[in-house]
Amino acid sequence: MRQENGYLTVYMALCIGVVLSLCLTLIEGVRRGGTALEAACVADIGIQSVFAEYSRQLLEQYNLFAIDSSYGTLEPGTDNTEAHLLYYLGKNLDLDQVFLSSFLYKDFLGLQVDGVEITGVSILTDLKGAVFRRRAVEAVKDDIGLSALTELKEWMEVIEVNGLDDTGTEERKEAADRQIREFEYVDQEGMHRVGIANPTAVLEEKRRLGILKQVVEDESALSRNTLDTSGLIYSRMARGQISQGNLAPEESGWIEEMEERFLFQEFLLRYMGRYGCEDDENALRYQIEYLIAGKENDTDNLRSVANRLCALREAANAAYLWSDTVKKAEVDVIAETISAVLMVPEIAPVLKIAITLGWAYAESVYDMKTLFSGGRIPLIKDEDSWHYGLRAALTGQLSDSGREGSGMSYEDYLRVFMMFAGLDELTGRAMNMVEADIRMTEGNWGFRLDGCYDRVEFDIRMSSRYGYRYQLSRVRAYD
Repeated sequence: MRQENGYLTVYMALCIGVVLSLCLTLIEGVRRGGTALEAACVADIGIQSVFAEYSRQLLEQYNLFAIDSSYGTLEPGTDNTEAHLLYYLGKNLDLDQVFLSSFLYKDFLGLQVDGVEITGVSILTDLKGAVFRRRAVEAVKDDIGLSALTELKEWMEVIEVNGLDDTGTEERKEAADRQIREFEYVDQEGMHRVGIANPTAVLEEKRRLGILKQVVEDESALSRNTLDTSGLIYSRMARGQISQGNLAPEESGWIEEMEERFLFQEFLLRYMGRYGCEDDENALRYQIEYLIAGKENDTDNLRSVANRLCALREAANAAYLWSDTVKKAEVDVIAETISAVLMVPEIAPVLKIAITLGWAYAESVYDMKTLFSGGRIPLIKDEDSWHYGLRAALTGQLSDSGREGSGMSYEDYLRVFMMFAGLDELTGRAMNMVEADIRMTEGNWGFRLDGCYDRVEFDIRMSSRYGYRYQLSRVRAYD
């Protein structure tokens, strides 16, 4: 009887056990690593999908990226965005869409979403609109150079040094007119005389018409659009009825305040309408004028800006007249002649003031016509850029207007007025306009800027049926 050795069988059994253990360990390691990788990929793809749902109208009209968390409803909030993220995560883990998945594939990883939570957001309206301002600056800073900022600073310095933004010029003219009107003197026979004719009476009649009637060809053609601001973001901010984010914006990379403000204003001028550059689809046509004046209808906003612009031009023109010896001599001759004829030399200084300021106003009407027709007017005039003679001014022949020449355009003057405005007020009104314009588009009538997220922090929880659990934190922004 022959005996067989069993050493090989035992050896193979031991080897197979070791190899099988190794294979199972490797498979489990692959499952563990694959599950972690899939969790990270699915989370990132889901978040990218959420950020791809930016407000299309906000981008098209204002070149701003933000998630509209209302998604066309009246109730913006993180719950809506969480629901959208949960939907995308579920779809990315769903194998039902794979062709013949039940026959050809087995879910080797068994991953599922346990929950999502938005733990932090940065909203465009945070910090009194500073986040909105920053995004606006980022939208234009690569396209706009800062060379124009130097010129703007020079204009502002000239205005401040000479007090051209002060409305006292018109008040001084009114005081001189009142002195002339109420002047009383005693003649050689001891009789009281009153009622000196004001040489600028024709100009004062024109002033009472209002500047718009004189510089706009057809005032009835001006926009009559109105804006109810009571439900817009700036009013809601004042009432404390807005959502607040809890992700403070990063300060690194912020440009200096003056440069930031300049670029912000250039953003507004690029994407908002003004007189002479209107957009019929906007809530207001004279949007830049609204930012400066803050009235609730186009006509009042334009009139307010026109009055302020006229006052600035009047002050600048008066300053030039008082510095020009030739024109000053012309005024002296007229004033002294009138006082000599009436034999009341003491009225001559008052007449000089009234005539000078009347002449400055007449020139301002020409300036306004030129600016409103697309021309340019220098901030401080000289002999070459001065238009009206004294006779034409006093007779009220103010029909001239021009387009040629150097100096500042109407848009440049708007730049100056915006620079002198309060930054928070300018930002609030700008956000009003953005909100009102977006609400006019289809499906966005409940749009709210305080529901627009530009930076979000997510917390995502996933688990596998094989016992693995994952918690992923992600912060994403439109950078």
